[in-house]
Amino acid sequence: MSSQLVTIFEEQYRALRPRAPIPPFEIRFRRFTSLNTTIRLREGRLHVRLSDLLEHAPQAVHHAIAHILLAKLYRKPITPAHADRYRRHVSSEAVSRQAEHIRQTRGRKRILTHVGHHFDLNEVFDSLNLRFFHGLLGRPILTWSAHHARRMLGHYDAAHNTIMVSRVFDRPDTPRCAIEYLLYHEMLHLKHPVRVKGGRRCVHSREFQTEERLFPELEEAKAYLRRL
Repeated sequence: MSSQLVTIFEEQYRALRPRAPIPPFEIRFRRFTSLNTTIRLREGRLHVRLSDLLEHAPQAVHHAIAHILLAKLYRKPITPAHADRYRRHVSSEAVSRQAEHIRQTRGRKRILTHVGHHFDLNEVFDSLNLRFFHGLLGRPILTWSAHHARRMLGHYDAAHNTIMVSRVFDRPDTPRCAIEYLLYHEMLHLKHPVRVKGGRRCVHSREFQTEERLFPELEEAKAYLRRL
C-alpha cells in the first residue's frame, strides 16, 4: 500500500468531511477484469480496491478517484473537475486499449448457444446481414443469455466479439421484428465501434443513429420492447 496514495485519500477525505476524524485506510490494487474501483467502510476502516490499470495513473487522477469514491460513499456532490479528469483518463486511447486487453485475457465469457427454442440467432443474423449490410459483416459469437433478463435485452461485447440476447425473446409470441431490431441494433455496434471524442466515449454516433432509423419496423419493435 503506497503511503503517497493513502495521503491522497486522506486529503480528499478532509476536504469532504472537514470536521470528522480520518479513519485508517487500507488501499490495494487488484487484477480486476475491468477498471473497477470500490470502497467499503468496515469496523471503522476504509477498504479501497482499485484496478491495477490505475496504479501508474497521474497523481491528479488518483486525487480524482479518491474524491469520487469518498463522495459516493458519504453521499456528497462530486466535483465536476474531478469527474471530468477521471473520465478523460479512462477514456484515453491508451487506457481504453489496455482495458480491452485485460478483458480479453483475464475475463471469461459464458457462451451458451445460438439455438433457442423458437429462434436461431445465427439465422436471424445472416438474414439481417444480407438485408442491411450486403452480407459484409463478419458474424460474431451469438448466444442466448442464461436468464430471462429484462434490464439488459442485448449486448455487444467487443472484447470477446460476442452478441448476447436475453432469453426473454425466445418464446412463440415474440414478433420477429422485435428480435430482428434488437439484433440489428447490436450489429450496428459492429459496424460503428465506440469512438472517443473530446475525452467522451461516443457509443451511438450520428451515423449509427441514422442507420438505426432505416429499420422498417422500428416503431413497432420499440413499442413491443416498451411492453416487456
